[in-house]
Amino acid sequence: MSNIKDYLTNDHRRCDDVFSQMEDKANSSLESAKELTQEFVADMEHHFQMEERVMFPEFEAKTGMTMGPTEMMRQEHAQMRNLMAQLSDAIDSNDKDKFFGLTETLMILLQQHNMKEEQMLYSMAQQHLSAEAGRIIEMMDSLVVE
Repeated sequence: MSNIKDYLTNDHRRCDDVFSQMEDKANSSLESAKELTQEFVADMEHHFQMEERVMFPEFEAKTGMTMGPTEMMRQEHAQMRNLMAQLSDAIDSNDKDKFFGLTETLMILLQQHNMKEEQMLYSMAQQHLSAEAGRIIEMMDSLVVE
């Protein structure tokens, strides 16, 4: 795949699938959702780092836009990281109300965030970085999460 927009959009869908499985498991018991919650958080962190460590810097270097859409996306990533950190606490305290309150808020943020990225930022990135798309995707593929 040599299209940045498709590559990152497909990763959104993969993360969404894990999120859905996590919520389904949590309906039975929070303890049974613990592993999927950890998987979801790890998958999201990997996605964020692909953007923050590879795609955003490439986009910013090419366009000169450092305080534009990529900065807004970083701020939203921080909000979502904060919510995801609280999911484990809710599981550990077996607090279903807290867990589902967090997932509801997170789902809304994710949907809005993904829509902005997919409809605006990824299209802009593809436009400016199409010549380097193969290299950028390869870098994202080989990224080791810190």
